[in-house]
Amino acid sequence: MSDKPCVFVHTNHRQYVGALVSQYSMRRNSKSPDAFDVRILHTQDHAFLRAREGQSYLRGGEQVVWRYEDLQSFTPLRFLPPEAMGYRGRAVVVDPDVFAVQDVFELLSRDMQGKSVLCRPRTGSKGLSGCLATSVMLLDCAKLTHWNVAQGFDELFEGKRDYMDWICLKLEPRETVGLLEDEWNDFDRLTPRTKMIHNTKRHTQPWKTGLPADFRPAPKGVHPLQPSTWLRPVKRLLQGSNVVSHYAPHPDPNQERFFFGLLRECVEKKIVTEEMLREEMRRNHIRHDAFEVLERTPPLAA
Repeated sequence: MSDKPCVFVHTNHRQYVGALVSQYSMRRNSKSPDAFDVRILHTQDHAFLRAREGQSYLRGGEQVVWRYEDLQSFTPLRFLPPEAMGYRGRAVVVDPDVFAVQDVFELLSRDMQGKSVLCRPRTGSKGLSGCLATSVMLLDCAKLTHWNVAQGFDELFEGKRDYMDWICLKLEPRETVGLLEDEWNDFDRLTPRTKMIHNTKRHTQPWKTGLPADFRPAPKGVHPLQPSTWLRPVKRLLQGSNVVSHYAPHPDPNQERFFFGLLRECVEKKIVTEEMLREEMRRNHIRHDAFEVLERTPPLAA
């Protein structure tokens, strides 16, 4: 096992190309690419995720059905890196739709001031409820020996823990968690200050434009004290159903150019082959005009 710090990109088959591009971006945009490792955590390598297919688990106080084929079935793997590191050293874990714009080694080597985890808060109603964004985390693995992902996952189905409490880090002592600057997990915002861009709004992910939507909106629990619960019927009346039929173009063309600029380099370096892209297009994991977009995308600056 390497003693280097490591960036982990967790994914499933639906977001695998995104994960490869994310992995590439981490080294490409670092001044010290040999100072750390980058590994992909894939759901297919963890049988406990598939074993619970069709079973009910606790999420937001409600029983919902676990679907291994869901677009975001990889999220429990956010808690795997300490085990994968042998509970030693530093790790950063990111979703497969997070891409390095600047140097991730700055994050891996920063002073954690004794904290076990650094991450940013969520926005919206989840943020108001104290939810933290675990889609990008810096981890001191030696302080997280209580993280056992398979056990934690099983406890969802045994009614011993709630998915939202787990994924929002509400099960961690708050004094052990520090906050990152938003730029390390910039939600669909690309500015000169952005360190890592997160295309977190699923229906506008740039590599899926025009495809039929293959995700279900997350279940919304009933929280009588939250204003978002009171306003939900009004929003339905004004906006209609929240069911998305197709992926829409990203509202920021610069974010599309950035992703496809990275993908273009991945294709040139055979990290992503043309055959792989065609197969992913056939499976409706990648937009069907991907090659045309690649052709018109200018090279990224060095």
